[in-house]
Amino acid sequence: MSKSKLLRKPSWIRSQLPSKNKIAKVENLLRINELKTVCEEAACPNRGECFSCGTATFMIMGDICTRNCRFCNVKHGHPMSLDCKEPNKLAQAVKNMGLKYVVITSVTRDDLEDGGVNHFAVCIKEIRQQNSSIKIEILTPDFRGCMERALDVFEQTPPDVFNHNIETVPRLYKKVCPSADYKLSLNLLKEFKNRMPHIPTKSGMMLGLGETDLEIKQVLTDLREHNVDRLTLGQYLQPTVNHLPVERYVTPQQFNELAQLAKRIGFKHVASGPMVRSSYHAASQ
Repeated sequence: MSKSKLLRKPSWIRSQLPSKNKIAKVENLLRINELKTVCEEAACPNRGECFSCGTATFMIMGDICTRNCRFCNVKHGHPMSLDCKEPNKLAQAVKNMGLKYVVITSVTRDDLEDGGVNHFAVCIKEIRQQNSSIKIEILTPDFRGCMERALDVFEQTPPDVFNHNIETVPRLYKKVCPSADYKLSLNLLKEFKNRMPHIPTKSGMMLGLGETDLEIKQVLTDLREHNVDRLTLGQYLQPTVNHLPVERYVTPQQFNELAQLAKRIGFKHVASGPMVRSSYHAASQ
């Protein structure tokens, strides 16, 4: 029996019951425009609440990732070619939803020479053409092997917030996200900030994968030393029996204590709690 079956979910792990009508409206809009959301693909526990509020984190460049992180519910394998119509479809959906703040993320596309950064840029441009006042947050992969090119593109088409998740502590990278690199992720955040110091940078961690409190505190220190402004901390939840088990459930009090620590060491905004995800209530961060 896996450890995940031995750990009963505590009372504080619960999602709000959403309005089915509002969820159906958002889902219908996504299907009509042939769009994906990370809310659905990653089986986010907050998707019902967010959909009922008319918000979503859009996932571009398909729904198949070139990496196979053991915490993630997104499919992996050989992706399809990019849909050149996707940026316009996305912009239309954002306009139809009446959004004032949108989060755009993507699967990792190591198969693309530019890692997909130009597709990100076209999406940003299309959205702003139809709504010049909208705020755009991007949650990106690490652009392994093409980071300088990605930063060059973002300098020309900057988002309002740049988010790249550090995910976990360095000791657990080989187990949790074996194709990623802790130092590379830190460097991406730092170099983006060096080039665009006026744009907030953001990162997030999942807790409950076997990390220690001391390791968490060291990651927070590393993020601040790399000039990251905003932080999200949430509880890892096992999406299926084929994914990594939950090693522990971090209590709300522990999340509060970590939030206080993060603010003391200089993070400008911190969202920390069992149900927090990197895009949860992003507009208020």
